[in-house]
Amino acid sequence: MEIKSISDIPNAIFYPLKSWAEQSTGNWNILVGVGFLLLIGSAIFAYVFYKKIGQDDERTNKIFLKSSYYMLLAIILCDMIFPNDYMWNIFFLFKYALAILAGGIYMAVQYKKDFS
Repeated sequence: MEIKSISDIPNAIFYPLKSWAEQSTGNWNILVGVGFLLLIGSAIFAYVFYKKIGQDDERTNKIFLKSSYYMLLAIILCDMIFPNDYMWNIFFLFKYALAILAGGIYMAVQYKKDFS
């Protein structure tokens, strides 16, 4: 794949993944399975730290708001990086899995900072 402009960079990066996934249904299922496991793992990770941080008050509301901010930033960054032409449903899955993971990581860092 030839890169002619900046907008061709995501396609150049993810085109080999597209080729690999389309080789067989097993490869496609592996990609979906990894994405689903990442989504479930990220959701569990974020939920655990959500519960560890505690009840809603002035301090925790600020942490949860900042965590949501990092999730939004991850979604926007993934929208810029992931291609929209092909495999959009798989990239949609990975986008939200990475966003939840980003929010969970922020809550984990804040938990370690506040309670350690």
